[in-house]
Amino acid sequence: MSEEKKFFVHESSYVDDGVTIGEGTKIWHFSHISKGASIGSGCNLGQNVFVGNDVRIGNKVKIQNNVSVYEGVELEDYVFCGPSMVFTNVRTPRCEFPRNTAADYKKTLVKRGASIGANATVVCGITLGRNAFVGAGSTVTKDVPDYAMVYGNPARVRGYMCACGDMIVAADAKVLQCKRCGVDVTLESKEEEKDEKL
Repeated sequence: MSEEKKFFVHESSYVDDGVTIGEGTKIWHFSHISKGASIGSGCNLGQNVFVGNDVRIGNKVKIQNNVSVYEGVELEDYVFCGPSMVFTNVRTPRCEFPRNTAADYKKTLVKRGASIGANATVVCGITLGRNAFVGAGSTVTKDVPDYAMVYGNPARVRGYMCACGDMIVAADAKVLQCKRCGVDVTLESKEEEKDEKL
């Protein structure tokens, strides 16, 4: 890191004008950060990461290799994006009749602490709740509740996971207790039931 810049960008990467990058953030080989994007402090963007126009990325976010964070996607603090996972931003894409303006993009929000496994696909227009966990290779087509662990195609709620990363098996409990860190998690009364399709 240089004296002037308190973040690191590998010489093979491109950062457009009008980008904000926080202190301690590292952007590795062959990445491209597009105009108007904002990346918080302490983030780590792996090889071949693309960040679209005006994307907002919080603090301490880790984006592994080969991930594109398209315009319309927002990542809050402490989000983890596994290798080669996929975001989309248009629900009904067509080549002959393109939908490629900001007005066409559906907002996707990934809330604080959520993790998305390798090769998962997150369809646009949904919200991944706080500390939600998406298993590798899953296809997420609907909102995921806070702390829910989902996987499959389409992804379904299979249980719940503490912020510390330990799985909590949830039957009908309204309060989940983590044996590892001792935290109690109170679920909303209208949360999706286990195994419900997302």
